[in-house]
Amino acid sequence: MKLIHLSDLHLGKRVNGFSMIEDQQYILKRILEIIKEEDADGVLIAGDVYDKTVPSAEAVQLFDDFLVRLSEEKRSVLIISGNHDSPERLSFGAQLMTASGVYLSPVYDGAVKPITFEDAFGSVHVFLLPFLKPAHARAVFPDKEINSYTDAVSAAIQQMDIDPQERNILVTHQFVTGAQSCDSEALSAGGTDHIEAGVFRPFDYVALGHLHSPQNIPIPPQEGKSKRQTRARYCGTPLKYSFSEVKHQKSVTVIELKEKGNLLLRTVPLIPRRQMREIRGSYMEVTAREQYQFADQSDYVHITLTDEEDIFDAIGKLRSIYPNLMKLDYDNSRVRAQGLETAAAAETKPPARLFADFFQMQNGQELSPSQESLVEKLVKAIWEDEK
Repeated sequence: MKLIHLSDLHLGKRVNGFSMIEDQQYILKRILEIIKEEDADGVLIAGDVYDKTVPSAEAVQLFDDFLVRLSEEKRSVLIISGNHDSPERLSFGAQLMTASGVYLSPVYDGAVKPITFEDAFGSVHVFLLPFLKPAHARAVFPDKEINSYTDAVSAAIQQMDIDPQERNILVTHQFVTGAQSCDSEALSAGGTDHIEAGVFRPFDYVALGHLHSPQNIPIPPQEGKSKRQTRARYCGTPLKYSFSEVKHQKSVTVIELKEKGNLLLRTVPLIPRRQMREIRGSYMEVTAREQYQFADQSDYVHITLTDEEDIFDAIGKLRSIYPNLMKLDYDNSRVRAQGLETAAAAETKPPARLFADFFQMQNGQELSPSQESLVEKLVKAIWEDEK
């Protein structure tokens, strides 16, 4: 059996004010070509189908077209909701779609029934576990002690009817401890949303979503148990969604399942409609013909100017050469000095004052006396907990 692992499509996303819908349409078309070339039996989509819980009409139409094309080719599609999705909206019409080979994870209620496929080596069971928070798990498992994301996912897996003699796949959307993140992901402060990798040991393969960088996650076998190793992987986003992803090689992950214990993984590169690039230098250097004559001027670019003085209307002038200039900043002695001064000032301020400054910057008004009192109490409680 051959499956394609996708995740984090983030349909409808805007990057630095630029709509990515045309780029997403282009890359989904290429993904459909790869699925056909590989003659895949099915597609796993591990969450964050949309970028917002209430997606735009364009985004919904784009995903609808993608599903219709896959259904017409008789390829199964298995989808879970991520932290950016609304599980209620994404699962709408799930029972009707099942007849067309499209399986949507329902709103999590404590029961995950596997979707079973057959091939020459027997049964393959796919379990769909949408993004799960401890609060969700506590609501459905009131008798269990659930204090962390690991506790929540562990409780959910314990409720699954997993036959260890057969091949089992989990599709889920979480942050596994030790994985590498980047700037475009919504993560919890302090790593409170991390999952310990060991909870995934009952599965042969874990199709992960949430992190944008493609990467394998090592899950060593439990001591004293079978030496069979679980394979787990983030396939990453199909497109670059921040300049922290400039060096990523985007791809789709191809999973080939043979007999129990024999699983092959490989990737097929994805080439976008427009690349994302970073350019650094003085204004004269970045506008010199030799800088751009052999490059694609339609690429999304982040330019860092090193001039000591600001260039008048720099962004307007630069966009005559680089029309998709997404971000412009300066790196010079003045900017570096300001950064050092800001950092030094921040180090001398108490946490409550730093929060108050941030609140004023974001909202254009100061904290009220009652809000100040609440912040002081929260800071004190946090500091006491850390001692």
